[in-house]
Amino acid sequence: MMIQNKRLTYIITSIAFILLIPLVAMQFTNEVNWTLSDFIIAGVLLIGTGLVCEFVMRKVKTKENRIALIVITLALLLLIWAELAVSIFGTPLAGS
Repeated sequence: MMIQNKRLTYIITSIAFILLIPLVAMQFTNEVNWTLSDFIIAGVLLIGTGLVCEFVMRKVKTKENRIALIVITLALLLLIWAELAVSIFGTPLAGS
């Protein structure tokens, strides 16, 4: 039980540090211009990905399947993030 709580703490802490990067960058340059909704969407995506990875770590028994599912989850995160950032597929999700 203690290891699972440590992983969840690590996930939440990591997400906070990741979201601090654009927040700090906004203080030094006009090139980074995130709104509150950008932070919320990024937070939801990162928390969702972290929780899915945690679920996979808890429930999937074989190492190979764990790795495969986590790689697929991270690939989906990157594709969604890229679509929201620059609309690589031109879906309505990105406002196109």
